Amino acid sequence: MSSIRWGVMSTAKIGATVVDACAGSEWTEFVAVASRDEDKARSFASEHGLQQSFGSYDAMLASDEIDAVYVALPVALHTEWTVRALQAGKHVLCEKPFATSAADAARCFAAAEQAGRLCVEGLMYRHHPQTMLARQLVSDGVIGGLAMIRAALTVAVEPGDIRRNAALGGGSYLDLGCYCVSALRLFGGEPDRVCAERVDDSGADPADLRMSATLRFGGDVLGQFDVGLDLPRRDELELIGTRGKIVLPDPWICREARVDLWRDGAWEQLPAPLPDGRGDADGVYRLEFERVSAAIAGDRPLPFGVDDAVNQAQVLEALDNSSRQRQTAAQSRPSPPGLLDQA
Repeated sequence: MSSIRWGVMSTAKIGATVVDACAGSEWTEFVAVASRDEDKARSFASEHGLQQSFGSYDAMLASDEIDAVYVALPVALHTEWTVRALQAGKHVLCEKPFATSAADAARCFAAAEQAGRLCVEGLMYRHHPQTMLARQLVSDGVIGGLAMIRAALTVAVEPGDIRRNAALGGGSYLDLGCYCVSALRLFGGEPDRVCAERVDDSGADPADLRMSATLRFGGDVLGQFDVGLDLPRRDELELIGTRGKIVLPDPWICREARVDLWRDGAWEQLPAPLPDGRGDADGVYRLEFERVSAAIAGDRPLPFGVDDAVNQAQVLEALDNSSRQRQTAAQSRPSPPGLLDQA
């Protein structure tokens, strides 16, 4: 398979992390960066060894030397530039959360279908061996029947940070809750009902500063998560069954590369290293881009597509509505996506 030539849209920190993580990859080659500030783009390219820099996003999309684009812009710009990149003939991996509404997510995939290009939401932890091992353990009944799923992700972000800017798509449920919701859905399926509470940030148009929620899934499985932008760092995912439990000590970045299993009164640590044997801290991003690059080249399809992305956005919308209206949102089935009825 020939390597796929990628351009990164934005000079944000996450873009630098991904570009550096993919250095030396056999299948993924970052060759360009675009920014609205030409000097920033040039500096980023020099620092991270990229061949080209562009002073506008459109200029990069017009290049014939780029196969795919990584959209690492603020959340509020994800849909616009994902669609424009697809229309320009580029494959797209868009950083999480993919869209702020189910309608926007569907619009992106419609553009991808029309252009004959791949469109992917960047929830990288799903591709890591530790996540796949946890899914296999649950599927095999190692912890009995799944009964509870509990997730958390909190960070301390200073006021004025982009992640606390509602106009740019900030807020805890979008920036952090997308991970937790994705994991609850990955193991529990699509929820029947969601109920959320929030604490708003300060300001005239505040984003949510913290959110906690309960989701009910089929088979009487309950899921709970909490997120926050003004709390100490917490990364948690626990799967509780009728005969044991699974704990992922580093569920989102996957640096621990292991699954902790509790059964028969004892703990087991099950290693789940990256397939390339490299133990670098951000290797989960390299694995994600290698798998997307392989899918672009036609080597193998990706397990997550339009249904998953639209359903993910729909559940996030339902949580937002529930937290604002202080009601339970009944998630319509089958999905994707139906209307949300207020119960």
